[in-house]
Amino acid sequence: MLEQDVKEMIIDVLQLEDISAADIETDAPLFGEGLGLDSIDALELGVALQKRYGISLSAESEDTRRHFASVRTLAALIEHHGKKEV
Repeated sequence: MLEQDVKEMIIDVLQLEDISAADIETDAPLFGEGLGLDSIDALELGVALQKRYGISLSAESEDTRRHFASVRTLAALIEHHGKKEV
């Protein structure tokens, strides 16, 4: 399942050793209250998305902020990107 892959990618890329994929709520915010990620984490995730899925995002874009809202929104971005390339 794509959302599970996104959770595992977040854990791997950010080296979150004390968290399992099951601990990350699909709709919880990735930043602030939810998972508590910061802007450096966002950059690392952006690089991972580009390497793994070929998705290039602008750090300044409001769309990018929306895509990084939760695991579900990241999965939707990856899914949409995959359909565009087919």
